[in-house]
Amino acid sequence: MPRSRSTIQNLLSLLCLVLVISDASASNRARTASSTKSRSFIADSISLQKSKTGTSLPHEKLSQVKRGGSQTAANLQTAGKIAESIPSSIMSESKGLPDSGKLILGAGGIYAAFLYYGSLQEDVFRYTAADGSSFKAAWFLQVLEALANVVVGFVGMQIMGPTNGIPLPMFAISGAAQVSAKACTSLALANGLSFPVATLAKSGKMAPVMAGSLLLGGASYTVRQYLQVAAIIGGTAIVSMGKKKGGSTSNSSVGVTYIILSLVLDGVTAGFQKRLKSATAAAGVKPKPYDFMFWTNLFMCLTAAVIATGLGEISTGLAFCSANPEIFTKIVKFALCSAVGQSFIFYTIANFDPLVLSTVTTTRKIFSVLLSIFLKGHSLSLTGWSGIGLACGGIVSEMLSKMSGKKTHSN
Repeated sequence: MPRSRSTIQNLLSLLCLVLVISDASASNRARTASSTKSRSFIADSISLQKSKTGTSLPHEKLSQVKRGGSQTAANLQTAGKIAESIPSSIMSESKGLPDSGKLILGAGGIYAAFLYYGSLQEDVFRYTAADGSSFKAAWFLQVLEALANVVVGFVGMQIMGPTNGIPLPMFAISGAAQVSAKACTSLALANGLSFPVATLAKSGKMAPVMAGSLLLGGASYTVRQYLQVAAIIGGTAIVSMGKKKGGSTSNSSVGVTYIILSLVLDGVTAGFQKRLKSATAAAGVKPKPYDFMFWTNLFMCLTAAVIATGLGEISTGLAFCSANPEIFTKIVKFALCSAVGQSFIFYTIANFDPLVLSTVTTTRKIFSVLLSIFLKGHSLSLTGWSGIGLACGGIVSEMLSKMSGKKTHSN
């Protein structure tokens, strides 16, 4: 019990640290709101970014830009301190818990982190600034998310001990494919695809994996597996067409294209991850969870940084965040939730069968969809709800199929 109480206290402390960022941003917004010149400042900054004429801002407004940059730097510094505390808070104080307590800790952490993660991701891409602009820098977002995971992965790797002789080229390829898939999901949201549709579609990851295996040969699937994939894809399509009138669909076709590309890249990533396992086995090394987290996210971060720089998203993303500090707060929390969630995933893997993790993450996706519908104002017709039911049925069937297969194998 004392150790359990200590674990809870550590987690509460972690949550309090996360709220520091929100409080800092709130006070910054209050100061901004009290200034009658803030809207003109934002308009001038955006105009300067777009025109690139080299015209200088007045000295007073340059000072405001510097203060906004200082606030952004302070938030990033706070986020770094939080990220550094995550691995030890989760791993070190939970060793004395019974299995039931470990399951509650692991599953609860995954649910809390990724449900909030999904909500924040939706908020980021639904946000509209005072001038009518919205956040489009998907690759810049991936840089910050991967960076948070790199910090947590590095600290965790130092605690658990790094593994020598890791085949880094395969980590680089796997990381590049994985961050590209994540960026395409963000681009789908940025281009009008609703969060429930995107989440349901991403639950159909088995489709590109099956297609690739069938095309390359050497794989066979049961009728049930085909029906599961068909239910998820069909249900997602029905949901996308089942919105009540009045919903925004101007960019949904572009969003659908991006989510399909994301699924294809998921299949590519899965293939590279299999090769990565083979490469580590051939090298005679067995990387620890935080080795995977650090090296994969390091190459994800580097890939995203190169692409974001090439597309000009580093400058535009920072400019948007400086002009809209409330959205930067959401982005920082989004990145931290990703790192916290990944740590709880590794904690669950370390203590339970992978099937337990699969069950938790699968049901989490369903809850994410339902929370988005009820809390974010999505309006669905009866047809849309039938699509939700069909897709969720396919997801649950896939989960139950894995469970029954595991039981048969163990018997």
